[in-house]
Amino acid sequence: MPSQYDVFSSPLSSRYASPEMLSLFSARTRASTWRQLWIYLAQSQKELGLPISDDAITQMETAKTMSDEDFEVAAVEEKKRRHDVMAHVHAFGQRAPAAEKIIHWGATSCYVTDNADLIFLRDGLDILLPKLAKVISKLAQFSLEQKSTACLGYTHGQPAQLITVGRRAATWVESLLMDLRNLTRAKQDILRSFRGVKGTTGTQASFLQIFEGDHDKVEELDRLVTKKAGFERASIVSIQTYNRKIDTDTANPLASFGTTCEHIGTDIRHLAMLKELEEPFEKDQIGSSAMAYKRNPMRSERMCSLGRKLATLNISTSQTFAHQWFERSLDDSAIRRIDLPEMFLIADALLIILDNVSSGLVVYPAVINKRVQEELPFMATENIIMRLVAKGQSRQEAHEQIRVLSHQAGAVVKQEGKQNDLVERIQKEKFFEPIVDELTDDKLLNPVDFIGRAPQQVERFVKEEVEPAIAPYKEYISQSGVSELYV
Repeated sequence: MPSQYDVFSSPLSSRYASPEMLSLFSARTRASTWRQLWIYLAQSQKELGLPISDDAITQMETAKTMSDEDFEVAAVEEKKRRHDVMAHVHAFGQRAPAAEKIIHWGATSCYVTDNADLIFLRDGLDILLPKLAKVISKLAQFSLEQKSTACLGYTHGQPAQLITVGRRAATWVESLLMDLRNLTRAKQDILRSFRGVKGTTGTQASFLQIFEGDHDKVEELDRLVTKKAGFERASIVSIQTYNRKIDTDTANPLASFGTTCEHIGTDIRHLAMLKELEEPFEKDQIGSSAMAYKRNPMRSERMCSLGRKLATLNISTSQTFAHQWFERSLDDSAIRRIDLPEMFLIADALLIILDNVSSGLVVYPAVINKRVQEELPFMATENIIMRLVAKGQSRQEAHEQIRVLSHQAGAVVKQEGKQNDLVERIQKEKFFEPIVDELTDDKLLNPVDFIGRAPQQVERFVKEEVEPAIAPYKEYISQSGVSELYV
């Protein structure tokens, strides 16, 4: 059974996030990562000639996972010393007595706290990116399947030119591709910005003293630890902390992803309201405690709620970066202990919901077509005018005739609640006799003639933009199934 140290506790997102993300930001992972960083430091110092025994390294490696008993020891020491890192140094020394004297040699607290946080940011993105690619893949497939399903477009909330179900979904995918690029770029920046081994203000003075003025060994120590931690390079001029701009540049794309999720969720909710499209609805699912017939879009509503919350959490990282004093001040602890983990957990929860929803979207073509047919006569008026001109009629007179009849038909729809009878009105007018047969044969009223290049656009978009972007995650996508909601 997992203990309290194995998962990150959050009243909001811990109900919805995956076990792997909850574990990443757990107390045990944090403390164990600190220990691993101390091991990297000791190993590298030993490799560069410092007197550290094999026994010390072995004992440290044996005790690298923080146990429940270690947490109790550290808690007692922290209460006494009021310093969390020194409490953990003490607890680690208890488990690895041969290394007690060399643990944390030359380092400052941020050697473990900040380097560990960078590891968590990197590993958190490693969890999110494949899941995001999977969602993109599923929605792209949905776009292809529905590329020719004509439906009403809406501008200003009003019926507009036809689009297709798949073409609309492709715009969701485009936004998610932007998120994939933004988060990938954030990860690449993190990989090149390890804090490394720098000392109290970033000058490496303590390590220069340890190596008796040997600059090459100090630089090699930094390089060795950076490599062992899995980073490409360390910042040359990091101060006591890593540059807090990294927090901002990680939080901003996460917040932006939150806006994408709320946008997609809002579209699905509106389409569900119109009965054109629905999210998955399980056999025994209850939509309302009072109204048994209801099929509330609870997944999309949750997506909107979590997305909106995620979109606001980057503000604190920007403010913290802006307000940092010189080489370091401790008013950065809340965002690193609360907000950044929360952002990753919420993003993870959103991807689980998105995966679940995109795996089972239900389209109702009959309802969609009914709504199209209600508005299509209005949309066909421009084509009717063009055909009349081709038959020798005046363009201006045709426009006026259509205008009058359209307003009459609109009044019937709005004031009397009846069907759109514009076509019938046109057929009765002598002016329109040259094109009446085309109206009867639906030559001017075929929805396919009003969707433009939507199908071709979807095909090209998926081929040229989607497939290359998700190619690095092809194996993950093929091996993973539908994400089940944890709640």
